Parts: sequence; C-alpha cells; structure tokens
Amino acid sequence: MLLALGKGWAQSSNAPLNKDYYHLLDRLEIRSGNLAPAYHSAIKPYARQAIGVLLDSVAGHEALSSAADKFNHTYLANDNWQWTTTHENSNPKPVWNTIYKYKSDFLYGEDKNKYVAIHVNPVLNLSIGGETADSRYTFINTRGIQVHGMIDGKVGFYTFIGENQMRSPQYVRDWVSKYSVVPGEGFWKSFGDQGYDFFTATGYISFNVTQHINFQFGHDRQFWGDGYRSMVLSDFSPPALFLRINTNVWKLNYTNLFTQVYADAYGRSGGSVGNTQFPKKYFIAHRLSMNIGKHVNLGISEAILFGREDSLGNNYFELSYLNPIIFYRSIEQQNGSLDNALIAIDAKWNFLQHFSLYGQIMFDEMKVDEFFNNKGWWGNKIGYQLGLKYIDVLNVSNLDLQLEYNSARPYTYSHSDFGGQANSSIYTNYANYRQSLAHPIGANFKEFIAIVRYQPIRKLYLTGKMIAANYGLDPPGLNYGKDILKDYGTRVREEGNFIGQGIATDLMFVDFTASYMIWQNTFFDAKLLYRRQDSADPQYNQNSTIYSVSFRWNIAQRLQEF
Repeated sequence: MLLALGKGWAQSSNAPLNKDYYHLLDRLEIRSGNLAPAYHSAIKPYARQAIGVLLDSVAGHEALSSAADKFNHTYLANDNWQWTTTHENSNPKPVWNTIYKYKSDFLYGEDKNKYVAIHVNPVLNLSIGGETADSRYTFINTRGIQVHGMIDGKVGFYTFIGENQMRSPQYVRDWVSKYSVVPGEGFWKSFGDQGYDFFTATGYISFNVTQHINFQFGHDRQFWGDGYRSMVLSDFSPPALFLRINTNVWKLNYTNLFTQVYADAYGRSGGSVGNTQFPKKYFIAHRLSMNIGKHVNLGISEAILFGREDSLGNNYFELSYLNPIIFYRSIEQQNGSLDNALIAIDAKWNFLQHFSLYGQIMFDEMKVDEFFNNKGWWGNKIGYQLGLKYIDVLNVSNLDLQLEYNSARPYTYSHSDFGGQANSSIYTNYANYRQSLAHPIGANFKEFIAIVRYQPIRKLYLTGKMIAANYGLDPPGLNYGKDILKDYGTRVREEGNFIGQGIATDLMFVDFTASYMIWQNTFFDAKLLYRRQDSADPQYNQNSTIYSVSFRWNIAQRLQEF
C-alpha cells in the first residue's frame, strides 16, 4: 500500500546529507547514461522517494555489472525500501522478533491500516586518535537517535537529536579560537581539556500540495551544486530554520528556499554565551533549472541576505521577498540597495556513461567595464567552480576520480555597513553563525581538489583526497578580502586586487580513509590525514599528521576540510 502511494502523491523524508552516500547515487546516475528521472541533482538533500525512482530505473542495468555495484544498489535500495521494488530488506532473524526486522531499521512500526509508518535508528560516532602537532589525543563522542516516517501516506517527517563531546585537531581549535564558534555547529560549551560540548538537532516535515509541488519546513542543512564544494550554498554552517518549496514540472525544476540564520554569535573562551539573544537575518534563494535532452542540466539561481532592525532593535522580515517568482535584485534596488544579492549559473553534462562535467559561476557584484579593463577593481566579486567526475577509470570497476577547481576573488561574499549603523554588515555578509554559507575558506582563494575512490570488494571503501589551496591572510588591522565577516568598506585599495593578496599562504590537505561496512549503515573507519599550511609570515605556519579510528552507526563522517 505504501509503495503504491509512493507512485501518487505520497511524500517521504530526505536522505541526510552524506558525501559518501551521495557519491554512490552519482555513480548510478552517470553509469546509467541518463539524468536522474525524479530529481535535479544540484538541489540537495534528495527525497528518499526520488532515490527509489532512480534505483528502480537502473535495476538490471548493464552499469551494475560488478559485485560491488550490485552490493551498493542493494544497500541503497534497502535504505529506501519503502520507495523501491528492488529491495531485499527483510531480515530472516530479527532480535526478539522486533529489533532489525528490516536490515535498515533498528525498529520499524506501522499501524494495522498502514496510515502511519515510523523508522527508528540509534546514532553513534565513537572516534579516537592523535596528531603530531599536540600530545593530547583527539576524540569524537556522539550519541543520538534518528526517526523518520510517514503519516497517512501524505506527510513525511524526520528528526535527529545528538549529544556530542569532541576534542579536535590543533588547526580546528585555532579556527575556533579565532571565530568563537565550532565548525558546523551552533551553541557550544567547553569540555575538559580544550574540548567542546554541543547538542545537535534537526527536523522537518515534508508534504506535497499538488502532484508537482512539494513543501518542506523545519530545521536542517541544504547544499546547492554538483561539486564537492559549493560556491552558492553548502552544508558547512549550522542547520537553519527553513521553508523549501520545490516545483517539478516537465523538464523544469524550480526551488524556493526561505531561511532564518544568525547574523552573529558572541563568544568567549569558555564557549558561546547562553543568555544572549543572537541577532538574526534571512537568507532567501531560488533556482530554476532545466534538463536539456537526457544528459545536460542548466540552472540559474539567485540569493539575497538581509536583516532589518526597528527603533527598538527588534529584527523583522522584509515581506516583499516572500514573492516566490519575482527577481530579488529588483526588490533589493527598490528597497534602497541595502541588501546583499548574488546571482549564479550552474551546469552539468553527463556523457559516455563514465563522465560528468559540472560547474558554477557566481556573481556577487561586477561591472562589465571594470572587469574588462583588468585593473583589479575590488568590486568585481566573482566565484567559480569547474569539476569533472570520472566513473570506473580506465574501465576498472568502482575506481572513481573527481577533479575540481574552485576560486573566489577578494571581498566576495562580504558586505558593507549601511545607513550609518556600525557593524551592520553582519546582517548582509554571506555567513550563518559566523560561518560561511558557501565555501569554508571564504574568499580570496584558489583551490584544487582531487579525490580517488576505490571499492575493491563489496564492503570496503577506500578514499584518497588531496586539497591544495592558495589564499591571502590578513595582517592585523588590514582587510585583503579573505574574511567574509569583515566590512568590505575597510578594503586596502580600490584597484590592483588579485587572488592571494595579503600574506601569501599555501594549504596542503591529504586524507586517506578506509571504511568497512559491518552492517547496514554501520562502519569502521581508519583515517590518516596530513595538513600543512605554509605562510609568508611564519606565525601562521601549521603542520600536523593526524590519525584516528572510528565506529559509526547511522551517521556520516564529520569532515573538517579547511
């Protein structure tokens, strides 16, 4: 019954953002030779219902020729079993005839009429390691629970709550000391000897208002783009309150995203202050994309950041931005050009059942004449991405390569104080809780990423990753354009700006990870990471080899790649 509803107006929850999990979906789409039939891949997370359509469309396809591919397909189908006909999820020997009746669900229940279906899974991430930069050990201790399901075949829901303690490597602790926030998290407290304690919670409901229009409302992360990074919206910053409206008609997909984020977070050495109301702002974006034939997707998106305060200091929403189909830049100009508006174009081309070429270009601000006179005008704030995914390299099964180049000019994503209000740029810079909404490095950088993934046997996943970046750090009291939290009105010069200006710095980040799937969504990881930052000013030099082993149960790896 529930599967039949899935072919009508039924609605599922999303598969949580997870780069390893989503890579397996990318593989299936590219090897199938066609774009995914039920979603436009630049908008993440994906609905489980749409994943089920993809899995059924490739079942029995010649692309699933290796034992590892067949295993991956079964793994994904079992994880989304209510939405696919190809799953093998029943467990012949459940514990006490209750626990793990289905391989993907610790507990599963439904009423006799199947009006309500609920999946419950524990979440655990236990990691221990060390590094050469510090004698203290590193660790992650996450305990939580994940629940998702469906009501009346029409409303999907999801929630995750987790309690965390963590001591990060030295480079992450240096980042926390600088920005007074923990990467990817909101409120935190100090824990033990230079550790952090924080609570994570996400949740939302999802429902279709028509056959082609879906609403999601809740508190979670989003990711826009087909790359490893995003120049428009990434999952680097904490979860945020959101309303997402997705309209999928013919070959067109139109997404509206309305979010409330945090303009600032006041910190201290012991962690974020818990009795202060942090100022809020709003991030609103929309994206229209179109599938051209079976292999090409083109998209255009627009985003705007704004905040308003009345005479009493209360923040309020600009109602004119609620129009879901209007051009935001026209409203921003009509309101006095106080807000930060961005426009981006993205594209993806899957070809030869082995390759996917993708890219983004984002315009924060640009004057055509200044761009072509090549004098390095500060206001030409542009970011772009170009990448290639190569699946089954040289016809070696399950050997995949991804190459990606990202770059953003100085002062991109930052904004200026307005209306004579000091520190008002916090309401318009491209950040949430003092963390970038797009690329974690910020701006004023060039970055090259190479990722090799290999699955030699069914349950073993090997990943080698290299990130090489060049950027310019700011000397004390100067703004060369890397830190997006700084007011661009404090820039060092009008012209002669170039990527890497400031204190020239090179980053080398090399990561090797071996993951073995013990059980459905249960992994044992071994990780070796080398990170080196070389700067023209030796005080910014960092060098460390970091190692860890982890046990993960129903949770993605915690990645801190900056």
